[in-house]
Amino acid sequence: MLRQFLFPLRARRYAGSFRVGKNQKHGNEEENNKDALQIYKPMGSERMEMRKRQMSVHQETVSSSQAQQAVGNRGSNACCFCWCCCCSCSCLTVRNQEDERTRRSSNEIRGAGIPNCEESPSPTLEDVYSWGQSFDKLMTTPAGRNAFREFLRTEFSEENMLFWMACEDLKKEGNKNTIEEKARLIYEDYISILSPKEVSLDSRVREVINRNMLEPSQHTFDDAQLQIYTLMHRDSYPRFMNSVIYKNLLQTLSENTSES
Repeated sequence: MLRQFLFPLRARRYAGSFRVGKNQKHGNEEENNKDALQIYKPMGSERMEMRKRQMSVHQETVSSSQAQQAVGNRGSNACCFCWCCCCSCSCLTVRNQEDERTRRSSNEIRGAGIPNCEESPSPTLEDVYSWGQSFDKLMTTPAGRNAFREFLRTEFSEENMLFWMACEDLKKEGNKNTIEEKARLIYEDYISILSPKEVSLDSRVREVINRNMLEPSQHTFDDAQLQIYTLMHRDSYPRFMNSVIYKNLLQTLSENTSES
């Protein structure tokens, strides 16, 4: 009887304790789930923040690469000194304009300095005879210089006459700036070893020219002009007197004089 009474009592106690334990366990699971949710939420926000940062970094990278491409595309217009990204490089444009003006003025001075053929009246028979008597008389008349230049072209030495005439033109100039410009052009055209029209001068005369070019004047090339004049007198002039050009000119004038 006592066992029958105690067994249901123990069973009820066991069931009650089981329900209590189950409720505690369920409560603990809910608390754990809440904690897990609380932990999950900040982890999710951190992931979103990381994604936002990654997106922003990616956008910055794309924008910077696009900017670099834009700079590269405008590289031809960029300033060579400051590497600016302007649409048109102002300093380069100004420098090109200045170079263009300098080249234009130099070409104008070259073109106006020595004509291809000097204007002169037709020579007479007496003039042509006088050329054969003196080289100085040949060089003092425009018609004589034209005939001599024509002969020098056949010998590929016309630069000697051109240099001499350029020096004569320089002596007539009075403006300081024009003197400096003409002296520079004469040096580039006839003195520089890089010029195809370089004239033959000895080292002493070249040293004098280099010193004179520090302060150019009308007489910067006097020594060189005299040396080239002497060269033409001793070397080219005798051949000119025996050339077909001179003989034909002398014969033509003689025939015209006899006919008249």
